[in-house]
Amino acid sequence: MQPSLESNVPRPGAVTAPTRTGKPLVVLAGNPNTGKTSLFNRLTGQQLKVGNYPGVTVERHEARLVLGGGRSALLLDVPGTYSLSSRSAEEQIAVMAVAGLPPHPRPDLVLLVVDATQLTRNLYFALQVLEIGAPVVIALTMVDLLERRGETLDRKALEEELGVPVVPFCGTTGSGAEELRSTIDAALDHPESVRSTPPWMPSDAALRSDIEHVARALPEAWAGSDEARRQALASWALLSLDEEDELVGVPDELRGTVLERRRSAEAAGRELEREIIEGRYTWIDRHAPRFVQTRDDLRGISERVDAVLLHPVAGFAIFLAVMGVVFQSLFTWSDPAIRVVEGAFGWLGERAASLLGDGLVADFVIGGLIAGMGSVLVFLPQILLLFFFIGLLEDTGYMARVAFLMDRIMKRLGLHGRAFVPMLSGFACAIPAIMATRTMERRRDRMLTMMVVPLMTCSARLPVYTLLIAAFFPPAHLLGFVPVQGLLMVAMYLFSTVVALAALAVLGRTLFKGPRVPLLLELPPYRRPQLASVLRMMWSRGKLFLTEAGGVILVCTILLWGLLYFPRGEHLAAEFDAQREALVEQELSPEVLDERLAELDAERQGAHLRQSYGARLGHWIEPTIEPLGFDWKIGVGLIGAFAAREVFISTMGIVYGAGDSVDEESATLRERMAAERRNDGRPVYSPLVALSLMVFFALACQCMSTLAAVYRETHSWRWPTFLFFYMTALAWLASFAVYQGGRLFGFE
Repeated sequence: MQPSLESNVPRPGAVTAPTRTGKPLVVLAGNPNTGKTSLFNRLTGQQLKVGNYPGVTVERHEARLVLGGGRSALLLDVPGTYSLSSRSAEEQIAVMAVAGLPPHPRPDLVLLVVDATQLTRNLYFALQVLEIGAPVVIALTMVDLLERRGETLDRKALEEELGVPVVPFCGTTGSGAEELRSTIDAALDHPESVRSTPPWMPSDAALRSDIEHVARALPEAWAGSDEARRQALASWALLSLDEEDELVGVPDELRGTVLERRRSAEAAGRELEREIIEGRYTWIDRHAPRFVQTRDDLRGISERVDAVLLHPVAGFAIFLAVMGVVFQSLFTWSDPAIRVVEGAFGWLGERAASLLGDGLVADFVIGGLIAGMGSVLVFLPQILLLFFFIGLLEDTGYMARVAFLMDRIMKRLGLHGRAFVPMLSGFACAIPAIMATRTMERRRDRMLTMMVVPLMTCSARLPVYTLLIAAFFPPAHLLGFVPVQGLLMVAMYLFSTVVALAALAVLGRTLFKGPRVPLLLELPPYRRPQLASVLRMMWSRGKLFLTEAGGVILVCTILLWGLLYFPRGEHLAAEFDAQREALVEQELSPEVLDERLAELDAERQGAHLRQSYGARLGHWIEPTIEPLGFDWKIGVGLIGAFAAREVFISTMGIVYGAGDSVDEESATLRERMAAERRNDGRPVYSPLVALSLMVFFALACQCMSTLAAVYRETHSWRWPTFLFFYMTALAWLASFAVYQGGRLFGFE
């Protein structure tokens, strides 16, 4: 089945081919994080965004490249990719531009950027480009970092083995830019001098037979009479096409031939992908020691550190400790900034109230616009801090070790180790965690991870857990020393993690069924993080959140405000105005008067909410949630919590007339909830109801911000809708099992 192209990257069909004006076309290609965009800026004078994170060049950019003697060329910068073996739409853009597949013109030259510090990984991509027969000049970046580590690179050996010019380039100083210009100029005049015989070709007879069968199914316009190019494109097709790929514009005959060869290989117990990939890496591993010489003492240190960090027991314990520090820092360090944001919007609301007075306009501005903007910006401190820590861990080389370590577990669930990093980020906030899935190559893996990340216990659930545990579970100790309240909090975290992993296994074998791509990962050397690069990444991700998800969150907040605000009811307003006037006329001290007026305002707010459309919706859904132990008031709280999970507390405060400024420590709200009775006199809340409610919050998608983030990543309401309904159904079933099972065993 050919999937739809809902993705966070542009569709190949939507990307126009570069304009040909008689100028030579030079395509700039390479892995992410190689300094490609920096080189583009140096060669063209264009000030494009420079960043040290995957996906900086999401769309193609083209500019005029000035060469010697006033001559110029068109330089086209394509998305960074680790391989021409494309499965995603973004990778297809790169392969179409580099290989010159119709309707894209054949490039006159490929300027291939290779990171000297990540030579093994970069050479895999270089081999593929050389195989398609493109004229190539290699720009070798990060040589200065390599030398600082005490390693040396043999440029001449690299040129001899690859058969194309290699020019060192320094992105920070621009050193090597002029030599690159002159090399490009000469290569355009004599393209045969920079067109290499493919360094690697398959030797296995069965694999060569597969490639030859696919090569005969290639369109004539793709390869013409160039047999080496035809075989290279056949290898690309065998690695790229399957039932789960996202590629468009592939002829049916070619796709059918590839699927037939894949099925034939599987029947013979062969793995086509592994044979092709291992063949290239065998060539790289055999020649790499000639290219880079590493001091034995440095290699020994790195190997000793890896022996600990990659150990299945010690490495995992260290990883948990590091992540514990990171997420504790997220809670601790972001809290002052969050309080500043909340205080700023609280002050802004007070100023608006003093200027606008009472009425619909004031309520809309304060409760809709200002509260909506605050609900967007309140996430920003945690998002910035999270990406700061991720940037540090990536720059040091530790994050690659995490992916390798977790791959042992994740591969059994249908994903590779890189998926665990976004899932782990979900403990802080699902929004940056969903955004972090962009670093994953396959759409299937990105979508599967996005569908389970919201199940991780984010920080917004903590206030709800704190309120319910403190109100309905006394501070007792299990076995005389284990605090029950703390044990319950830990249990909720473990519960959400187990359910997330179970959902991952189920969805990966049903809705997102597909072959698991093995994790091919070069462990980068340990290095000191570049703070400027990390800060640029923080700024970019923060800006992306505000521009892409912020607008949707703001609109949803305003809509939810309207649901809980209307209709107003003039008789209620008149009744409370009369009570307010009566209080003012009484001879009360200023302190007592202020307290009585505050209580009256809280009652007024609760009365308006109880007749709102949201309350009516709460009554309407009460038969659905009653089997979970919930009444219509809890239903209103669940509706209010859709703006953000922690809003449940303030919504319940309004419902019970305790005001909207209550928090999880509010004794008034606890007392009123504990005193609430049903029509038959039974208490509404009990420890069993509280546990059922916590389970529901642990699994339900009570967060419009998360849905907005999923919409922005998938460009479709289909997946946020699916996420909402599957998580809600899962939450209902789990909560039903807890409450009704508890009643069956006599716990209520």
